[in-house]
Amino acid sequence: MFTHGHRRWAGLRVEIPGIKSRLPEFATNISIGSQQALAPNDIDLTSSYNKDEHSLHLSVDCSFAGSPGQVPAAAEEYSMNVFLQQTWRDPRLNFSHISNISVLELDQRRIGDVWAPDIFFKNEKSGSLHTVTVPNKLLHINNDGSVLYSMRLSLTLSCMMDLRYFPMDDQTCLILMESFGYSKENVALKWNSKEPVIFGLDDNDEQSLPQFYFYKPLETEGCFSFDSFKIEFSCLRAKLFIQRNLGFYIAQVFIPSMLIVILSWISFWIHVDYLPARASLGVICVLTMTTQSSGIRSSLPVLSYIKAIDVWLAAGLLFEVAALLEFAYVNVQTRKHRKQAKDDEESMQIAEPQAKTDFMDRARRVDRVSRIVSIVGHLSGILSQDTTCFACQSVTVQITPRAACYLAPPI
Repeated sequence: MFTHGHRRWAGLRVEIPGIKSRLPEFATNISIGSQQALAPNDIDLTSSYNKDEHSLHLSVDCSFAGSPGQVPAAAEEYSMNVFLQQTWRDPRLNFSHISNISVLELDQRRIGDVWAPDIFFKNEKSGSLHTVTVPNKLLHINNDGSVLYSMRLSLTLSCMMDLRYFPMDDQTCLILMESFGYSKENVALKWNSKEPVIFGLDDNDEQSLPQFYFYKPLETEGCFSFDSFKIEFSCLRAKLFIQRNLGFYIAQVFIPSMLIVILSWISFWIHVDYLPARASLGVICVLTMTTQSSGIRSSLPVLSYIKAIDVWLAAGLLFEVAALLEFAYVNVQTRKHRKQAKDDEESMQIAEPQAKTDFMDRARRVDRVSRIVSIVGHLSGILSQDTTCFACQSVTVQITPRAACYLAPPI
């Protein structure tokens, strides 16, 4: 780990156990200034470079410090600001024979003259280098030939999510880094052994996201990736284990939907003769639940499987439709009662009286049964779904890329 001002940095170190041939040629000598002039005014770090010979053998340690941001489920991505730091050792940049200089700090205009690993983020959807007020890059060369190269980036990385238990789900998001042009025989990537990934640029930063929190430690490992030409590249992978915070959904989804269902039960206590009141209450509850369901689904991707939130909203809508159908049945029984009362005079003229069905009593009995069934059924559904989903929260969805991976050994 490195310190720069008030910020902590985690670095990418490249160790060169042996250079079999020379690195690409540079055309510009690197000046260190008039007060620390060497031989006599410049340090020539480029004379032995040959751009036509590319054979390398580098061992790279990687790490970065970042601040995670939004994780929108609809886009299946997450954003973060990172300080990507890389270090490597190049014996040809050694100037330890100069006693009065220990570190050479390059100007922004000279950074491009020094070779650097071509690392890219494999699951990147978009990214940018910070350029306010200058390009946020740093390159230091130590007198033993070790190079420190750091940059500040804004990244949006893809995160394939399994939303079957949404919003009581947990996800595994990946950070994938790989060498773009050098095979594993030339550039080997390894995570920094001390602190490969740091979330929170300050010790007091809370390691949490707006809708998620980290429920288990981050994992880092090395891997090998193959392209379409069967070339094997060295890559690095970090796994972020995040779990959704239920606070927002309890306040904005579960409690309102429960209140809407409870409101639909009021029709069971309204007298059977007050048909307009019962009809309007049932229709309003159904429309309100439908509107809420549409708003929630608009924030989620279109998926082929059923989510836990779909089951919850469908169950609530089912109870409300059942209450509306119960009203229709009671209304039919009330109409039959009125028709029966009209025909009473004609029935009295019959010599042998016939048994009559008490339709009004049947309607009241259906109301009483509906009160009990709706309350017990809704509470049972809440308990069964919550028990199932909370039990499933312990199951972490592991997303494995198409790569043969190994655990990075300590360095």
